[in-house]
Amino acid sequence: MQKKIRGRIPAFVIAGLAFLAAIGSRTFLGACVHEDGSFGTCHYAAMAVCGTALVIMAEGIAAAAWNNAAARRGLFLSALLTGVLGILTPGTIIRLCTMASMRCRAVMRPSMMILFSLICVCAAAGIAVTGER
Repeated sequence: MQKKIRGRIPAFVIAGLAFLAAIGSRTFLGACVHEDGSFGTCHYAAMAVCGTALVIMAEGIAAAAWNNAAARRGLFLSALLTGVLGILTPGTIIRLCTMASMRCRAVMRPSMMILFSLICVCAAAGIAVTGER
């Protein structure tokens, strides 16, 4: 019983963190809001982060539901690699605004880096605790 629960805890944490990243990137941790209603590349970075977080959330839910240890490890590995993509998206893959005081650089990028780093740590922990038994 305890072996089954131990592999599911990181999966639920990953799904929760990914849900927070998806909702946050579109609301309170989101990109810049321009006064004239336009948006820049940081808007697209927030949308890409939201999509990446939704993929990780699906991987976390699938890892929690799966009973096969090898498949669960594969889902954790996939979440780890997708988490690295989420870390690199705002600012590296998709450029953000040039001013350091803009919302995308001051709020969105650091918060997404923290959330996706926590996802990567939980995915690595999930790989470690989900072994062949």
